[in-house]
This record gives sequence, structure tokens and C-alpha cells, in this order.
Amino acid sequence: MTAPKTFLVLHGFQNHRPAGHWQHWLAGELRARGHEVRYPQLPEPDAPVLDDWLAALEKHGERPAEGEFVVLAHSLSVLLWLRAGDRRPEADRVLLVAPPSPGVTAGIPGIAAFADGLDLAEEGVRARLVHGDGDPYCPEGAGEVYGTPLGLDTDLVPGGAHLSPADGFGPWPAVLRWCENPETRITGTA
Repeated sequence: MTAPKTFLVLHGFQNHRPAGHWQHWLAGELRARGHEVRYPQLPEPDAPVLDDWLAALEKHGERPAEGEFVVLAHSLSVLLWLRAGDRRPEADRVLLVAPPSPGVTAGIPGIAAFADGLDLAEEGVRARLVHGDGDPYCPEGAGEVYGTPLGLDTDLVPGGAHLSPADGFGPWPAVLRWCENPETRITGTA
């Protein structure tokens, strides 16, 4: 029998881990399949401090003794992951979902620090990027802003916008399938 996987699920700005969010649903589904799930409430989600979120990433990102370690970051936590640099936990797989653009982030005083010093030419970022078209938080398109410069494997969800509950992303079986099989392409909610 193979060891269960460990998943670290990181939420975004102003997210209090609501039951209707795809991340909350996913955490429950993964636990029901016998996996370890770390789904921490990051400090002060309505007024996040980059250093506090980095400390939380280090605290919850400890690699398990055995089994695959998978990270899923949504929205502002994608910038957290990218800004972590050397403090980034060692993960076997990473899914970066619907990152806000640096310009949009810099224009929101409470989270502008997450965009400061963001290196979009960093080498060695291994991850899959999933984004929706028409995302108001990344009007330039996350594929152009992040996927191309970082050389990321990218999935575009047509009509997905910010891939949040307001956009129809509560249960998201496609992400669950990716968690179980990294070859799965992520398109839509089915």
C-alpha cells in the first residue's frame, strides 16, 4: 500500500475558509480518502502581513516523513508562494490557482507588499498554473503574467474568472482528480 499524500491548501485575501469554497470542499474530499490535509487559517486574512504569512507557510509546510507532499495555493497565496523564495517548502507538486496580477495587488494598500519584489523571471519554479479568463484580479491574463515568464505548465478554465465560489467554484472535481493524478488537465468545474 502506498503512503497517503499530504496536502497543504493555502487560501487568499479576505478568505475565512468558507464552507462554499472549492478549497473547503477539496479538503473534506481528500480527508475522506485518507490523506492528511493542512488547511490553515492564515493570520489576519483581511489585513495580511507578508512576514506573518511567510511564517505560517514555514510552520505548515513541513515536509512529511513519507508520501507525496502537494501544495495548492489560491489567489494571494500564489504570490505568497512566489515571494517565499528560499523559504518555500519542498513540495513534490504545486498548483497555483488564479493569482492576482502584481499591478492589481500593488494597487490594494492592504496587500501591496505581496507584489513588492516579485521576481517573475525566477528560475526553477515548478508548478502548474490554473486560471480563468476574465479574471478581474488579473485582467492581463495569468498565463501571460505568470505562465509564460515562469515557464509554467498552464491550464485555462474558460469563463472561470477568479475561480471562486462567486464564479461557480464550490465543488471542483477536476482539481480533486488532479490531486490524485498529476496528469489530469484542469478545465471547468466538472
